[in-house]
Amino acid sequence: MLPTERIAYSAIAERPTLKLPGDARLAVWVIVNIEEWNAREPMPRTVLTPPAGGSPSPDIPNWAWHEYGNRVGFWRMLEVFDTLNIRAVLAINGSAIGTYEPIARAARDRGWEFVGHGFTQKNMQKVADEREDIAKTTEAIRAYAGRPPRGWLGPGLTETWETPDILVEQGYDYVCDWVLDDQPVELKTRSGPIVNVPYTQECNDVAMMLIQHHKASEYRDRAIDQFEQLYADARDSARVMALVVHPYIMGAPHRLRYFREALEHIALRPGVLFQTGEEIVDWYRAARAG
Repeated sequence: MLPTERIAYSAIAERPTLKLPGDARLAVWVIVNIEEWNAREPMPRTVLTPPAGGSPSPDIPNWAWHEYGNRVGFWRMLEVFDTLNIRAVLAINGSAIGTYEPIARAARDRGWEFVGHGFTQKNMQKVADEREDIAKTTEAIRAYAGRPPRGWLGPGLTETWETPDILVEQGYDYVCDWVLDDQPVELKTRSGPIVNVPYTQECNDVAMMLIQHHKASEYRDRAIDQFEQLYADARDSARVMALVVHPYIMGAPHRLRYFREALEHIALRPGVLFQTGEEIVDWYRAARAG
């Protein structure tokens, strides 16, 4: 299906009112992306351009840049979540559960939700068999977390023409790739609907730091600006805000404080619920049914 065949246009100002529990007005979810980069393939992203260009193998500088996030950066970020008593969502490659098991264990011990994020960090249009890749990721999470994931985030938000269909067929309740709304929406698939939970491209450290090349404080400034506008928008009907981080980016020493300051600002405001993706889906479905 074309995107317009999966979802019809809907003006947010003309929808029925959505109310969050306890008179809250804004649901905020924070997604931590944990990835495994295959040293035998070109790196998904680069901090240093290889001399004379090309795709050297192995690309040690860029592989090590990412590896730092999982060895060190994640643990800095974890202190922020623990201090503020926020449960995050772990979007994790299936293979990364074994490779970076202490990270998966820390998330499991804290009751974080696990979201499928491809088996390795690779464009879903380039994996050999998408259905198998999703199934392997699902099983890796089920085996470790004790239950299958309900949500899916494509690596780099990539999908094929069939991704939503395959996800529903494999038991998924929601996807995050369709960044087109401030409320959950339903997508059509060949075997029933799937919910898209609002994600973010611009309150995402990849966009800010690696593509737009802003200084570290841009993350805090943009997150707070986005929060303030969505909080105001939600005066009559609930909204959802996502914050996205990668340990090798916002877990770097010179950036961590700005991630912490953004969360501190948001946590002080009344009427804010920090939720997981599955909590948002369950609320949305119940609100629509009621």
